[in-house]
Amino acid sequence: MPMPIIKPVSDLRNYNAVLRDVGSGVPVFLTRNGRGRYVLMSIEDYGRRAAEAWLCGELEKGRRSGETEGWTDQEEVLARFGTAKTTADAGAGHAS
Repeated sequence: MPMPIIKPVSDLRNYNAVLRDVGSGVPVFLTRNGRGRYVLMSIEDYGRRAAEAWLCGELEKGRRSGETEGWTDQEEVLARFGTAKTTADAGAGHAS
């Protein structure tokens, strides 16, 4: 794991130099009066973190629903939705 990049917010006077340090998976932490205040990250990292947060929220909703309304067992899922065909299943029985 790379060392964190920590800079004082006053370095933003030369913001191009600060932005050059921001990379995929490498945020830049900005401090004010010696304390962490802001984080600069790439748009790709931001999107990934937003998607992870959304997914965690959806999983939590599902967990709560299972606890309050009951869980669905495999037989019920298969009866309602049928079996999913995999790529291997789709090719089975067809001669090449």
